Amino acid sequence: MALHNRISRRELKERILKDTTPRTTISFYCYFKIEDPVAYRNTLYKSFSAIGVLGRIYIAAEGINAQISVPSDNLERLRSVLSQTPALNELRLNIAVDDDGKSFYVLDIKVREKIVADGITDPEFDMAKKGKYVDAGAFNNLTNDPETIVIDMRNHYEFEVGHFENAIEIPSDTFRDQLPMAVDMMQEHMDKNIIMYCTGGIRCEKASAYMLHRGFKNVYHLEGGIINYVNQIKEKKLANKFHGKNFVFDQRLGERVTEEVIARCHQCGKPSDTHVNCVNDACHLLFIQCEECRTKYDNCCSTACQEFIHLPEEQQKEMRKGIDLGRNVFNKSRSRLKDLIK
Repeated sequence: MALHNRISRRELKERILKDTTPRTTISFYCYFKIEDPVAYRNTLYKSFSAIGVLGRIYIAAEGINAQISVPSDNLERLRSVLSQTPALNELRLNIAVDDDGKSFYVLDIKVREKIVADGITDPEFDMAKKGKYVDAGAFNNLTNDPETIVIDMRNHYEFEVGHFENAIEIPSDTFRDQLPMAVDMMQEHMDKNIIMYCTGGIRCEKASAYMLHRGFKNVYHLEGGIINYVNQIKEKKLANKFHGKNFVFDQRLGERVTEEVIARCHQCGKPSDTHVNCVNDACHLLFIQCEECRTKYDNCCSTACQEFIHLPEEQQKEMRKGIDLGRNVFNKSRSRLKDLIK
């Protein structure tokens, strides 16, 4: 069996869009020691391909981080595959809140140095010494106390469209920068209850361990992140303290949690929380765009990109040569959108 995709992504996307097979979107992670990440990756690729799994998975010596979709009828087969790894037996799977089954089109499993790039080099840091888990009920109870500090460990563009009540944003572009920044911001609150959260739990679990490593005393993290929280409040009929939309890293770019729209279009300023990628292949900026601006700018982030997409295709290809898009994400603190509203 091939250990990578041999069909173009465009063709794979077309297949999934036409496929009527019900699929379930799932995310999971686990910190555990993997002796040979490459061998583990190849074994997992074969097993997942056999049951129709699609998605993005990172493997490292410290564990696994996965966002996938699987044919709904194969959920038990997925659990069976995972149970073959002792650390993943009976692992909690975060089922998507707002799912159309079209979240992923290909299966990508990559080996990385870490499943979450953290910048931690201290050999004394130990993931086993992490904060206490809290479920939705405990989270609600703890946050009823105005002295409890709630920290959002996601990216700025995730926080912008949805977050918990009274949550503090750590204003950084990367997780590796957020960790020391969170420590600095919380120096006056070393002995207070601190609850950290993220989308599915992987960031806040490591962040809670880092805070304890840096001397904080009462650190908690939301088990399963926002996704698990939303599912729990629905199942147990609990009060919901999350407002807006939960950003997700797949084709959906968001799960609707409440009907509130707390963000604004980056082009005209009207209420909107729909993330899109600029249609210009030389840009692909991730930003928030309302329907009116989507029409006005032909799915582009700026008039410059709008003009670019109407150039002859050969001219576009020539102008795209050598362009490195990098992390092309809209950040209000920087002038990344030139002549945006012209």
